[in-house]
Amino acid sequence: MTQYAPCPKCGNTYATPVSFTLWGGLLGPKLLTHVQCGQCHTKYNGKTGQSNLVGIIVYTIVVSTISLAILGALFLTMR
Repeated sequence: MTQYAPCPKCGNTYATPVSFTLWGGLLGPKLLTHVQCGQCHTKYNGKTGQSNLVGIIVYTIVVSTISLAILGALFLTMR
């Protein structure tokens, strides 16, 4: 079993990895070590024990930018 940082809300040391989220699909939670507390169900960074909010925002902006660039390139090649 992998040891994660204690939950920032309740201090519980048992957490499970989150496998899928709406903001990150399958890849985002793995990149950010997104875990869920087994007691209070708070989701946080399993390495640092802190919120993943900044990481989620950065991840979403980067993925959106890359997606828009790909769609723009496809649109320009179809013209």
